[in-house]
Amino acid sequence: MIKRYTREAMGRIWTEENKFRTWLQVEILVCDALAKIGEIPRRAAQNIRKKAHFSIERIEAIEAETKHDVIAFLTNVAETVGPDARYIHLGLTSSDILDTAMAVRLRQASKIILKDCNRLLATLKKKAIVHKDTVMVGRSHGIHAEPITFGLKLALWYDEMRRNRRRMEQATETVSVGKISGAVGTFANTSPKVEAYVCRKLGLKAAPVSTQIIQRDRYAEYFVTLAIIASTMEKMAVEIRHLQRTEVLEAEEFFSKGQKGSSAMPHKRNPVSSENLSGLARLVRSNASAALNNVALWHERDISHSSVERVIIPDSTILVDYMLSRMTEIIRKLVVYPKRMQQNLELTRGLIFSQQILLALARRGVSRQAAYNMVQKHAMRAWKKKKDFKELVLNDSDIRNYLKPQDIETLFDVKAQLRHVNTIFARVFE
Repeated sequence: MIKRYTREAMGRIWTEENKFRTWLQVEILVCDALAKIGEIPRRAAQNIRKKAHFSIERIEAIEAETKHDVIAFLTNVAETVGPDARYIHLGLTSSDILDTAMAVRLRQASKIILKDCNRLLATLKKKAIVHKDTVMVGRSHGIHAEPITFGLKLALWYDEMRRNRRRMEQATETVSVGKISGAVGTFANTSPKVEAYVCRKLGLKAAPVSTQIIQRDRYAEYFVTLAIIASTMEKMAVEIRHLQRTEVLEAEEFFSKGQKGSSAMPHKRNPVSSENLSGLARLVRSNASAALNNVALWHERDISHSSVERVIIPDSTILVDYMLSRMTEIIRKLVVYPKRMQQNLELTRGLIFSQQILLALARRGVSRQAAYNMVQKHAMRAWKKKKDFKELVLNDSDIRNYLKPQDIETLFDVKAQLRHVNTIFARVFE
């Protein structure tokens, strides 16, 4: 389903058919604008709009000879229009068409990615609410720290994805810029009115100033944003991979009937989807690096960015579309094991409550360092001797000088540590 969605929706944007269709759209709008300001006959603009079309096969045949894709395109379009074709591309340079049309296609791609973000956000929110009170251990450095809930973990991902969506909206706005300003951006052979008309019709802004091209810092922002989104997908994927480890097994990817995990070991249930996403994130980040390297070009333009963009633009947008769709399915079908979470929570025999004892002693007048030493002594003994930490604390006469047994019992209540979960959820989702 995901592959089909990617191919039919995002993939279609980067087809030769859509590329040339968008180029032609820009060329026709330029002719319309030229006719409106009296630069070419209205009849000619109308004839161009009516007759202009292209053949990919013919363009490829011409390009084989000219070694120039835009000239090949214009030559083919001219064949379909006739004498009025002399008004097509009048006063323009190739990048007027290439970059303005690319902005249109990047907007098309962004629309899909933003919809993907919305779907993932909705899925994360739904799953977070279900598991708002599913208690599990929080970990720092991979070691048990203090209790959290699985819902909080999902809420965190939701909040980050919401930031990613805002970043994507901003990056889309940044690249939604066209230019019809000529070979070095000076409007030497066409009026700024033409640029304003074309950009308005395409839903773009006109670049305030340009060289032969739209400046590539705009593209860099866009592809760095895609890399951040991909990195969030990897962040989620790495966590799921850890939670699925045999020693942890607090959650795992859905394993369908008939699915196989290993060619050698029939028992295997591997987090393959999450591992795939970790790998794909590396590609998207490397593409962002290439986009950053495209910012610095010689003078008013060289062509070193062009070959890079032919690869990274379709690749990164398709990959991020796929990653978002796949992560949405992972989260939607994720199998969660609350009982195992509870078992793991109890592995350290109460050590996860050590800070509660420390703080309670400090509040009763014990210096922090002294309180730390009193608590750590029993924590280390619990580790080494596999003793119950609460029992050790209850039997310590020094601690009991400051804390009554009922006080200590209260400090080992997980609900007290999670009493603000509702507040956090309200801040995230309301």
